[in-house]
Amino acid sequence: MKMLQPILRYMPHEFAWDVVGTRVYWYLFTTLLVLVSFASIATRGFNLGIDFAGGVMIEARFKQEQVIDLAKLRASLNHLEIGEIGVTTVGNDGRDVTIRVPQQPGGDAAQTVALNKVRGELGDDYEMRRQEVVGPRVGAELIISGALAVALAVIAIAVYVWFRFEWQFALGTCLALCSDVLTTLGVFSIFKHWLEFDLTTVAAVLTIAGYSVNDSVVVYDRVRELLRRYKKMPLAELLNLSVNKVMPRTLLTVFTVLLTVLALLIFGGPALRGFSIAMLWGLFVGTFSSIRVGMPVLLYLDLRRDDELATASTAPVPEYERKPKPAQ
Repeated sequence: MKMLQPILRYMPHEFAWDVVGTRVYWYLFTTLLVLVSFASIATRGFNLGIDFAGGVMIEARFKQEQVIDLAKLRASLNHLEIGEIGVTTVGNDGRDVTIRVPQQPGGDAAQTVALNKVRGELGDDYEMRRQEVVGPRVGAELIISGALAVALAVIAIAVYVWFRFEWQFALGTCLALCSDVLTTLGVFSIFKHWLEFDLTTVAAVLTIAGYSVNDSVVVYDRVRELLRRYKKMPLAELLNLSVNKVMPRTLLTVFTVLLTVLALLIFGGPALRGFSIAMLWGLFVGTFSSIRVGMPVLLYLDLRRDDELATASTAPVPEYERKPKPAQ
């Protein structure tokens, strides 16, 4: 904690962001991101990993103290006549390689035969680190299960927010979550040549949904608190005040989570690269959507101001709270 004190000392403690006043620009920006993501998903699709597409994946390490000759290795494997085999190096020393064999016709037995052919071609020069064989039926089931998991998570979150607050807040949360999920999927579609979509990506999407709703609940709880306290304050001003009150907490949370995600990205290796990139994107887009999408939409909904829960004092709003000083 002492290491963070010099950084926290320069973090503003008061904010005066006009979130509601600039909502149109941010809505247009979010709509553009969603449309681009949707168009890429519809036209380009994903680079499905072995979990979904089926096939064989092998991770091996070259035993000799030299860089792997990829061209030579790729040519020797393609002579096996089991389809176009993808060969890529991972790591920094050029001795680790990932081999992907496409789905073989003939079910699980054909996948096992292809695996044995590749292992036989590699011989004793390589140390096997990881081997995966996924059949076409399992891959199709995983696609359905992954999509169902994401859909049920969004629905469950909306129901929770509905019971926790009101339906207006649940709608705002759903809009933010849908933009988070679609833009995250869009990143994996646009950069499909570098990013693989597998089960770890689905786990990242679910984690992003949880992080986004946590931000939304914190801000909405402050909105409800101020609605009870200041019944006469204009709604736009109250929403801005709510956001500015929780902004120091939000920035601190983003910073701490960012450190963890960067550690995963740098030291997690190829197996966690997709998860780390999805989390890194989701960290920013989740925070952005909770504040810039989920909050201003309350202006367009019939948000109750005089509900039965609003029993707190109706004293006039202090001037220092109505007009916070600009952040230094």
